Amino acid sequence: MSEKPRIVVLGGGFAGMFAARNLRRKLGDSAEIELINAENYFVFQPLLPEVAAGQITAPHAATPLRLLLKGVFVRKAIVHGIDFEKREITVFQGVQRRPTVVRYDHLVLALGQSTDLSMITGLSEHAMTLKTLEDGRLLRSHVIEKLEHAEITQLPEVKRQTLTFTVIGAGFSGIETVGEMAEFIDRSLKYYKNVDRSEIRIVVIEMADRALAELPTTLGTYARRKLEARGIEFQLNTGVTSASGTHLVTSKGEWIGTRTIVATIGNAPSKLVRELGLPLKAGKIQVDRSFRVPEVDNVWALGDCALIPMVDSPQEKSDYAPPTAQFAVREARHLVKCIHASFRGKPLKPFSYSSKGALASLGARRGVGDLMGIKISGFPAWLIWRAYYVAFLPGMSTRFRVLMNWLLDMITPRNVAQLSKPRPPGARHVLYHAGDRIYEKGNRADGVYTVVSGAVEMITEDPQTGKEYRRRLGPGEHFGMRLILGEDRRQATARAAEHTRVLILEREEVMKIADGIEDFRHHFETLIERELGHYWDWRGTSSKNDVSAVD
Repeated sequence: MSEKPRIVVLGGGFAGMFAARNLRRKLGDSAEIELINAENYFVFQPLLPEVAAGQITAPHAATPLRLLLKGVFVRKAIVHGIDFEKREITVFQGVQRRPTVVRYDHLVLALGQSTDLSMITGLSEHAMTLKTLEDGRLLRSHVIEKLEHAEITQLPEVKRQTLTFTVIGAGFSGIETVGEMAEFIDRSLKYYKNVDRSEIRIVVIEMADRALAELPTTLGTYARRKLEARGIEFQLNTGVTSASGTHLVTSKGEWIGTRTIVATIGNAPSKLVRELGLPLKAGKIQVDRSFRVPEVDNVWALGDCALIPMVDSPQEKSDYAPPTAQFAVREARHLVKCIHASFRGKPLKPFSYSSKGALASLGARRGVGDLMGIKISGFPAWLIWRAYYVAFLPGMSTRFRVLMNWLLDMITPRNVAQLSKPRPPGARHVLYHAGDRIYEKGNRADGVYTVVSGAVEMITEDPQTGKEYRRRLGPGEHFGMRLILGEDRRQATARAAEHTRVLILEREEVMKIADGIEDFRHHFETLIERELGHYWDWRGTSSKNDVSAVD
């Protein structure tokens, strides 16, 4: 070990940030402390629902790590892999993502968890999450977009789908998200004269038999009843079997027409955690009660990525530390004591902590909480929730900005300016249920489609006779190719003949791929000439001016 031990912390969430800060305070200049994170800021995740509801501006829920971690070297980089024998971390950093090796004497893993929605068909493609600052910003913009669409659409079915908002999961994240979303919608409707509150449907879907299972039953019941009084519908003992861009199907067979799905479920280990080769249980790194990872020297893990026992022989879920910010902060404090004791060759004390309680905001100045066995609800719980989180926020500047946001929200209307519109990726998968309309004749073209699985029915009409023609397309076949030629209106109607997954490429993506891959270019040149009667020069188009029944 070098004269100054190097302690590297991976992850800038609650566990990682507080671990690095406490290590610096405890060890001072006697050790080199470095934190590696993909972003250069710390996000106060409990405030993300308020970011999504426009109550707090996105930058005010984040604090620069360099501001919080004075004396700690902060490296903005992506971790690629770890060699535990050599005690080396390989990261990609900088604009060119150059591989760089970072050496450590002690390594702290605080990598959190990722989201995996792949277990439910269509959820990965069509559900929004609320894990990052960008998620909160996009959800706010998405809700505004749905209200704008509902204000002008002339199609009753589309309006119903647009004004139906679904949230999957009734834990803390789900309840706080739906409460803030409902308040944002209610306070924004005065700007939308063609949308009545009775047309809004907000649905919470939960597999358990009650909301907020983390709190006593009475508080969960109170929360549900208060939210129901605000027009929010709960479907308990209910799961989700599939989702598309226009529908969500529940385990009870109900088809809910919706264009907004927010998933607060699906916690899973990150790709890096899965690939480290460390012992995992329930998707988390196994550690002892002092956070040490077995079978590797000087490696510690804490926070959401670690399975931390609270007793010597854990059997039940309650025997392990829960994945909450409250516990992550206490774990970080105890970790510092363990690392310091290891430097001095002293025995490590096991981690033990009893929760001081939990609080949840319901929006509309209501909340619920259990503080050291005392149950509180309503306005007092909401007020304590706010006071607690202000005190918990790291950095005086962040506290001041959040307080100012809250104060302004009490005396000014919600801002419905859509500063950025959610834009789908240029290449994306979309799932359609049988009978779903993919697009109609006359619609503005939005991409070139390839059937991945299922089948699509193309419906065209002879302009002279009015006779209708139908053509069925299967996996590997394309439609919507006129967009490649620069035509921006659909010449046919496309519907899913069965449950169908398609790949959509925007025109810019097609042109970029055609520019770089000759086989791809030749494939579409041949197809367009055969199907559409056009010669496609991928640097420009020249057509034969004939009318084709293929879109």
